[in-house]
Parts: sequence; C-alpha cells; structure tokens
Amino acid sequence: MTTTGATPVANDWPAHTFDVRPWRQSSPRGPRVDRLRREVTVALPPLIAELDYPMDRSLGAMVAACAGDLGHLDLVHGRTLAALNHLQLRTEAVDSSKIENVDASLADYGRALLGVGANASAVSMASATAALSRMIRDADTTRRLSPEAMLQAHHDLFRRNADEAHRAGRFRTTQNWVGGSDYAPRGALHVPPPPETVPDYLDDLFAFCNRDDLPPVVQVAIAHAQFESIHPFIDGNGRIGRTLIHAILRRRRATRHLTVPIASALVSHRDTYFAALNDYRSGNARTIVAMMATAIRIATAESWATATNVLAIRDRWGAALPDARPGDSLFRLLDLLAEEPILNVDLAARRLGLDEDAASQAMDAATTAGVLTRARRTRKAPVWLAHDVLDEVEDLSARIQASARQLRG
Repeated sequence: MTTTGATPVANDWPAHTFDVRPWRQSSPRGPRVDRLRREVTVALPPLIAELDYPMDRSLGAMVAACAGDLGHLDLVHGRTLAALNHLQLRTEAVDSSKIENVDASLADYGRALLGVGANASAVSMASATAALSRMIRDADTTRRLSPEAMLQAHHDLFRRNADEAHRAGRFRTTQNWVGGSDYAPRGALHVPPPPETVPDYLDDLFAFCNRDDLPPVVQVAIAHAQFESIHPFIDGNGRIGRTLIHAILRRRRATRHLTVPIASALVSHRDTYFAALNDYRSGNARTIVAMMATAIRIATAESWATATNVLAIRDRWGAALPDARPGDSLFRLLDLLAEEPILNVDLAARRLGLDEDAASQAMDAATTAGVLTRARRTRKAPVWLAHDVLDEVEDLSARIQASARQLRG
C-alpha cells in the first residue's frame, strides 16, 4: 500500500511517498507496545538522478553570490595559506560532531588526533576529521563520488569505536529510524526506506552527485538531504552526509583547496536544519537550498577574517623569535604550528624531517618564547599547544554561529 506524502504550499520537488511494511522487533527488551508492533510505515524518497531544480530569481541570485564568494576565497588564500584549510577542516569536523551532540575540548581533540589518549568524544571528533579528509581527498583525486570512498570514510569514522567497529564501513542491512523509541519505530521522526532498497537509492544518489549540469550549491543541498533521507548507515549518517557536501564542492571545483566550515553555521540552528530536511521530504527543496547557500556565505565571510588573523599570528611569532630564519628548523616549526596547533615531538620531527632531539630543541625555543604551551595532564605522553591558533579555531566557529543566529534572529 503506497500513499503520497503531505504537500506543502511551496512544492518544488517530488515529495516522499510512504509504504506500510511488516515489522517485528528483534530485541526482547523494551516496552510491550514496541514488542507487539507488527507494521511500520517507511518513507520512500524520489529517484533524483535525472531531475532538475528550477530556481526563482531571488534564490538563484543567492546561490550564485555564495558560490562566487567561495571561489574568490579559495583563489586568494587557498593555494598560499595551507594553514587556513587545516583550521577550517578541523572546525568543520568539530562542529559537525556537535550537531550529533558529540563534544570535547580542543586540547582533548588534539590528543585524539595524535593518538596519545583522549576521551571517547574527542576520539569520535578526530575520527570525523579523518572521514572528512578522506572523502574530500578521494573526490579531488578521482573527480568522482563513489560508494567505496564513502564506505572507507565511514570506516574511518567508527573503526576506533568499540561499540560500532563491527559495522564500520558497511551499509545497513536492517531497518533503522530517527527519533522515537529505542526498540521500535514507534513515534519516529523519520523512517528511512527498507534496507533492500538502499543499494538502488545509492546508485541513484551517486549518479546525481556526479552530474556537472547543476549549480554546485544546489547539488550539495539536494544530495545532502537525499542522503539523510536514505540514511544508509545504522550510525554516522549526519557526519558522513555533511562530508558529502564538501566532497561534491571539491569534485565540482567550487573549491580547490579550502573546506569552509559549513557545519558551524548549521550547528547554531539545529532545529531549523532538521526542519529543512523535513521540508525536503515533504516536497520543498527550497528551504535546504537556501539554508545551504546562507551557511556557505557566512562561513566564507568569517574565513576571510581567519586568514587575516592567521597571518597576523605568524608575524607575532616571528617577532617573538627574531633569530628564526627562513629554512631553519625553528622557522619551519612556526610555519607548521599554524597548521598543527596541537603536536608532540614525534609529529614535529616527522613533518619537519628532523631527528627528535632537533625537533625538541626547536619546540623548547618556541615554548620559552610563549608560542607553545605544554598541555596539562600529559606527563606520560607530552603534548604542546599553540594557543593563539587554537583560540582562532574556537573564534572562527563562534563568529560563524553568531552570524548565523543574527541573520535568522
């Protein structure tokens, strides 16, 4: 039995339809009403591989303007300021995790990146960074979006999670749902399509992602919303779905070097973001397209400020260590710290091509000058922090969120 979903006033996209399927709870736990449930109503997204999205004039102008701003930032700073991309990438991974209520301090996050011990939330955030990096790198290299790259990214996201490692890098083979009961899809906010339909839906989605005839901002908004509707994993759909945004932007060459922290704008309006995804399911894609364009525009504008601030920080460090000369180990360490504000001797030695004694000497000099600070509670595995850059990472996220709230306030 199939019925058509509710149609909103501004219907500009095929709405999801719904189908009633047999259901039996696999777990003996949970309330009796869940155990007795025998049916579930699943949402069936439209197939979108060949669909076009007609924009009205105002939305078209918004999409074109944000794409132009993004391209300009990438052109001016992308090639020459590698530190900016590293900071953006980590800001994006951190705030994408926060949307899923995963949070940790930047210091713990840095320790997790170094693999020297951190709490579970920090490890999860570090894993999200690895997943995001992989998806972007693969799209940049192959100029294609593929299920294989997505599965590798999902594996990166969960391989260090003891509870989910057995499902890392695997599409779901069981029914899942969003919200409601933990044991059955009673009261669920969204019930994705049945597991046997996921491969065909993903084939359709990747065909859409690999098109070149759509504005990139429209393409990423719709692809992201479609992915979230398919919900092809048991866990991690939100974070992998947001990596898809950046992978498409890189494949389309809307960005060539940078990863603007779009999630930082979305995290400030989680409810509005989730409502935009629900609008998409109801047949209104405009909400998510407009929200994505706005998020990109805000993240791009604040990233300009961060580029200026990073250059100023590097100048201050140079003034604090006037004996550092281009090409020597201390000078190169200062350049590295703009990209890697949390590091240990091993990382510094590997990245600078030094032995550990030489790397340690350079780090000691930077510590004496106040550029580096040794992190607390890291006696057994020492870690150093460049607080100037870490403060800028936090400030970039805060500025984007404040701008997003002000714009929507």
